Amino acid sequence: VGCDRSKNLVDICGEKHFQAFVCDALSVPIRSGSCDACISIAVIHHFSTAERRLATIRELARLLRPGGTALIYVWAMEQEYKNQKSKYLKEKNGGKNKDKEMNTATAQRPLSDQEPDNSSQDSAWSDQLLNDLKDESCDAKPVEDFRLPVHTNRTSFHSQDLLVPWHLKGGTKKKEENVDTVLVPGGSKESQELSPVFHRYYHVFCEGELEAVCRSLDCMRVQKSYYDQGNWCVILEKL
Repeated sequence: VGCDRSKNLVDICGEKHFQAFVCDALSVPIRSGSCDACISIAVIHHFSTAERRLATIRELARLLRPGGTALIYVWAMEQEYKNQKSKYLKEKNGGKNKDKEMNTATAQRPLSDQEPDNSSQDSAWSDQLLNDLKDESCDAKPVEDFRLPVHTNRTSFHSQDLLVPWHLKGGTKKKEENVDTVLVPGGSKESQELSPVFHRYYHVFCEGELEAVCRSLDCMRVQKSYYDQGNWCVILEKL
């Protein structure tokens, strides 16, 4: 059984005959202790406070039966680890797998699978405020003026808290939408239409950060903590 905050994604699951429903990861409408296993892929890094990220993991723990296991993937600050670049950095100029479905090996890729237009990145800072910025670690530079930097896709991270642009494929901008627009390159007249760009919040995790959050829960034991293609991952057991 799957769940997601996005109704459109849940509808796609339904079309493929999978069981899925819409809900918030902070409050999953499933009975406590009823799951043998839970998987959280590329979800927790979208919560903007340490308290909410911890609450999300606590909610996963609530769903598990004693002895049940959980797998968590979050985007890593370290996109180059042990002298190896992640697939995310390697695909900076496009790759053969660019249009493949997102999987656990590339959980950090935006679902739009489209590269941001670099001309839209000239303004390095967003006006969106982050209310509870913590001290930066991992040698990341502090966020100035409490404003979030806008990330340039397929590049290394310079802040743990940032916004990632999403360029919609074939999107049409509605009058009421308050979004940035870019000119899509291409030869046809249709491809020259303006497409909306949305900025999605991410908190990228430093080495050891996800594991430390999980260890703060007395009801869970960390079985394994590892790095996988630009993601920090843990396997937990419910005590």
